[in-house]
Amino acid sequence: MKNLLLKLYTTNALTKDELLYLLTNIDEEYEKELFRLSDLTRRKYYSNKVYFRGLIEFSNHCRNTCKYCGLRTQNKNVERYRLSTQEILDCCDSGYKMGLRTFVLQSGEDGYFTEDILVDIAKRIKDEFPDAALTYSIGEKSEACYEKIFNAGADRFLLRHESANKKLYEGLHPNMSFENRLKCLKNLKSIGYQAGSGFIVGLPNQTDEIIAEDLLLLKNIDLQMVGVGPFIPQSDTPLCDCESGSSRKTLICLAIVRLLLPKTLIPATTALAVVSKDGWINGVKIAANVIMLNLSPPSAKDKYRIYDGKNLLLDSAKQSLCSTISKLNREGFVADMSKGNYPDWERNDNYEYNA
Repeated sequence: MKNLLLKLYTTNALTKDELLYLLTNIDEEYEKELFRLSDLTRRKYYSNKVYFRGLIEFSNHCRNTCKYCGLRTQNKNVERYRLSTQEILDCCDSGYKMGLRTFVLQSGEDGYFTEDILVDIAKRIKDEFPDAALTYSIGEKSEACYEKIFNAGADRFLLRHESANKKLYEGLHPNMSFENRLKCLKNLKSIGYQAGSGFIVGLPNQTDEIIAEDLLLLKNIDLQMVGVGPFIPQSDTPLCDCESGSSRKTLICLAIVRLLLPKTLIPATTALAVVSKDGWINGVKIAANVIMLNLSPPSAKDKYRIYDGKNLLLDSAKQSLCSTISKLNREGFVADMSKGNYPDWERNDNYEYNA
């Protein structure tokens, strides 16, 4: 195990069998060493900086039927909402006044927000906040749509692959294609986005071998952003009675991601804070260097219930910012409100899409 961790630290690579051995056999002693090496690697590229992003959950409508998500179209207990373009801009304005320079627009796969509307939103945000970065997290779209949004000013795109195992992925995502998910990620990369993906730890029927496949997929695509969080059941889904994912296993995965992709931007997810009181701060201490601050209106925050417990974290954005910075400072970290781009990344404005 010692030699394995040293190899991971020095080469930023392991085989599937080596990853599986690590996941299956790591004990408390070597877990501490893994976390130490992950922290050293993060500090090498980012020092003690933690970047803040402003999250805007602008629609909880979704066409999909993902078995773990409370926004699934078959859930009749959700009070659906959509923010108008002006409401989205108002959220950006409040975040901008707090110093935030990255806005993350997230929604279910909502057909109301057509390509033209998404392009218009991107243009208006970039017109009003030209020194801010814009991230979309809106699911699967055509390559042409991704390109148009990019050309309108979007800088980043988040699309979790959720599981690298085709059988598990398609079992949890009825009427969705694992191959199309990967195709979308490759399209985002080729267009020039700072692209992000990730997976859920603790899904029913997930094995350590599947997690090893998840980690290798992230490494092979070479992503600029990676989100890994624990599974948390939602009471109105088919998986409502399943156990939550392990905070410990999630932190181990975050540390491995940091060592496989040393420059990647990794958020300390809200889900970590739900399954463990100190989850998000432990995520930062081990591997993460991004925190999402929810700028959504209070009426929307309570309705975006992708998993149970998320609505317990409903402090105002300003309260959250102050308390989070205070906790970070006590642990020796500093808040960075800038765009916080991936190191050495340059926007590709020469991309041409050929239909």
